[in-house]
Amino acid sequence: MAASPTSSEMVKGSHEFVIQGYSLAKGMGTGRFIASEAFTVGEYQWAIYFYPDGKNPEDNSVYVSVFVALSSEGTNVRALFELTLLDQSGKGKHKVRTHFDGSLESGPFTLKYRGSMWGYKRFLKRTALETSDFLKDDCLKINCTVGVVVSTVDHSRPHSIEVPESDIGYPFGTLLDTQEGVDVIICVAGEKFHAHKLVLASRSSFFRSEFFDHESDDEKYEADARNEIKEIIIDEMDPIVFKAVLHFIYRDNLVNDDELSASSSDCSIFDTLAAKLMAAADKYVLPRLRLLCESYLCKHIFVNSVAATLALADRHHALELKSVCLKFVAENLSAVIRTEGFDYLKNNCPSLESEIMETVAGWEEQSSSVGKSQSVSSQLSNGGDTSGRRVRPRV
Repeated sequence: MAASPTSSEMVKGSHEFVIQGYSLAKGMGTGRFIASEAFTVGEYQWAIYFYPDGKNPEDNSVYVSVFVALSSEGTNVRALFELTLLDQSGKGKHKVRTHFDGSLESGPFTLKYRGSMWGYKRFLKRTALETSDFLKDDCLKINCTVGVVVSTVDHSRPHSIEVPESDIGYPFGTLLDTQEGVDVIICVAGEKFHAHKLVLASRSSFFRSEFFDHESDDEKYEADARNEIKEIIIDEMDPIVFKAVLHFIYRDNLVNDDELSASSSDCSIFDTLAAKLMAAADKYVLPRLRLLCESYLCKHIFVNSVAATLALADRHHALELKSVCLKFVAENLSAVIRTEGFDYLKNNCPSLESEIMETVAGWEEQSSSVGKSQSVSSQLSNGGDTSGRRVRPRV
């Protein structure tokens, strides 16, 4: 049997790395970096490393360094890269370092193993950066494009039939909108919501127990014969949160981003709709809703918010979000320990401080191959800065 023909093609993807609090990161030390969250291109995980004091000790913190790293397992991964420091003035004068211009005769860069990197030790002079339009409101934005060269096998077939994505959420959502056949009323802080017991019970074991576990067969039959609408009361929840819970139960997705981000920007993370919705998901045993909330909150993790988000994730058993927060703290410890949120963790969540220590220890071991010369965990235990001096966290 003849082998199927193979060919090479490029899979491209981009990721924007937003660095909040540049002034806090500056001074963390040569060879130390802030890492973006992992993103996927060509079935591999990648991360952007930003060195505010440079990667090269010989440069004595004159330059900032930027690299792209292969953060998943891989051997001889061939890829092209482009790093762009975004001009935030709107003039479009971005600083671009690209591997896509065809000038490199050697072709794609080869990353031999996990942790291999491509980038620039002397990406830009720090003095030039700090007086430029790249820095705005103490924030930098770096866009990274990765093009992975992959081999494909042609398994062409003479015919195919396209099957559309499932739309089961549409008819159920219509059922909620029209209120046809409703048989339960939920009272939340004086506001009434009409719904269907079978739909709620099929989605949540909490509601299944509420509606059916305590009724005998005779009681169920009598209630059906009378065609009564059952009414239950839910305390300690905002109506807007329960409305979003119903939206998920019937449509299997979150309310739109405008509603999720409608809270005041200066309010606590615990007071946002996304956080309250995740708490409701925990209460009503809705694991997919909790994971959707975790994914949304994960996109809004910054130095000043990560400690509160970690406490929130721990409180509501959001294991994926908690893991991301712990890793973010470990990677950006010198900046995080100066925040008010971290001070709250130390005073109110001692078990989380222990977990941070364990994560930092693992991160130090993993990062030892890229030149970390001083223990980061000592900063956590001593309250010290990056040079080892004991300092009081800034609030």
